[in-house]
Amino acid sequence: MLNFIWAGFFVAAFAAAVWRSLWLGDTAVWSSLANAVFDSAGSAFRLSLGLTGVLCLWLGLLKIAETAGLTALLARLMRPLFRRIFPSVPDNHPALGAMLMNIAANMLGLDNAATPMGLKAMEELQKLNPTRQTASAAQQLFMVINASAVTVIPITILMYRAELGATDPAAVFVPILLATSVSTLVGFLSMAWVQKLPIFHPVVWAYLLGFAVVVGGLGWYFAALPPAARVGAVSACGNFVLFAVMVGFIIAGLCRRIDVYGCFTDGAKEGFSVAVKIIPYLVAMLTAIAALRVSGLLDLAVEGIAAAAAEFGLNTDFAAALPTALLKPLSGSGARAMMIETMQTYGADSFQGFAAAVVQGSTETTFYVLAVYFGAVGIIKAGAALPCALLADFVGMIAALWLSYIFY
Repeated sequence: MLNFIWAGFFVAAFAAAVWRSLWLGDTAVWSSLANAVFDSAGSAFRLSLGLTGVLCLWLGLLKIAETAGLTALLARLMRPLFRRIFPSVPDNHPALGAMLMNIAANMLGLDNAATPMGLKAMEELQKLNPTRQTASAAQQLFMVINASAVTVIPITILMYRAELGATDPAAVFVPILLATSVSTLVGFLSMAWVQKLPIFHPVVWAYLLGFAVVVGGLGWYFAALPPAARVGAVSACGNFVLFAVMVGFIIAGLCRRIDVYGCFTDGAKEGFSVAVKIIPYLVAMLTAIAALRVSGLLDLAVEGIAAAAAEFGLNTDFAAALPTALLKPLSGSGARAMMIETMQTYGADSFQGFAAAVVQGSTETTFYVLAVYFGAVGIIKAGAALPCALLADFVGMIAALWLSYIFY
């Protein structure tokens, strides 16, 4: 499927550029396309190098956690659930602890920690994969959970709203939490249906309800704070958790009388090789996405959706948030730029700016996650992971727009 999607991006971009140059007289589109493709290739390389330091840091800390037995402890805590949704992964396998830490980091908005932990989990899962270039069932489910990850603390979005003058920057907090929860639930249930997982088992529901209570409790706590204090509290909480995890790993290693420095450097050595592995996959995906974006095809899609909504007599204020929604599965930086542009154009306190922020926080960047996570272990056949992740993206986008009308 990736083969056809990647080629389809280039073919669709070429067709849209032909239409713009012949029917609209925009011959400059060809130079824009060429520049975008070459620039994105360079950006992919720089992005991979930029990840190297973060990967070294967290893979080193994860090595300490693994040697100290923390990942095994986490795996035991989640064993009843993971035994049912990841039946191919043995009990106490290192992948289970890494997956749990990745999910927790995503929930807390700790992107710098989530990606290295996710890559570590994917590498451990690859050791169990009998078909090296085709994603296993466990890898597919893990990828979908990442591509639609629940984010309890969307600190980046709140900070942008604050910088752009929003009266209450954290007003989008609750709708983002609800939208991203819906997206994750749809992604998980769709993969569970494809893989015929026993999701109606009481143990599975008990864990899901427990997660819902934790997410709801955190959401309620931050929503109950005074608006003026909410952004600072969210930022402080996220950074506190981030550093506390680092120190916690080191203290656990010292308590087990481990050479934490030597253990850290051994784990950090893996970071460079992982960063190099993902370069070809990032170049392939980001160049195709850049061509699709610059061709103007997304603009045509936005105009078509807005026109269709107007024909049915629907309110079309949401159309200004559609560029963010359409770019989000393709490019995180592109979607963020569109969100900022929407808030700058209409105002951070406008409905359009509000909706763009909620959409931005509703899902993850699916194609980037796929390129990085599967590329790191050499997987080129994603199976059902991509359609299920895109379904989660679509439902998350619809939920985000609907919730924006309710909460604005």
